[in-house]
Amino acid sequence: MFCSGCGQPLAQGQAFCPQCSRPAAPVVPPIPGLQFQVENYRGKVRALAVVWFVYAGLSLLFGFARLAFAKALFMGGFGPWMHMHGPMPPAWILPAFLHLAWAAVALRGVLAAIAGWGLLEYSGWGRVVAIVAAILSLLNLPLGTALAIWTPVMLLGYRNSTLYEQL
Repeated sequence: MFCSGCGQPLAQGQAFCPQCSRPAAPVVPPIPGLQFQVENYRGKVRALAVVWFVYAGLSLLFGFARLAFAKALFMGGFGPWMHMHGPMPPAWILPAFLHLAWAAVALRGVLAAIAGWGLLEYSGWGRVVAIVAAILSLLNLPLGTALAIWTPVMLLGYRNSTLYEQL
């Protein structure tokens, strides 16, 4: 413990600073039940991290399956009976759109996995990445929306911020 006025080290239980005679700050008593609350919160954050990992896997799996189906549908993989009527778009539009969609699906899955890893490590950046990933997953019904609601409820607010810092 140090003096708040001059920075002189103070012995345990010393009431005044011997150098500047400033009163020492009173010792703050520990909060009753804080360790129980921290351990309870640790389990909830771990469950949230596991759900982020599950969401990352399912997002990649179903996203790639949807894109494979879209590629087969739009690139003529369903046979000669699948023809578009009307004017055809330029030949480069559909492949470019599919490549962009592949990148978006991969980015969403990787971001969700990084959020889960950061929450398992109880790091400050993991909390921020999880909140950003939650915002980006908000419109992915139903699991993404549920996760996007659960994440800020678990990680935001004064009480939860304080408990997360204790981890």
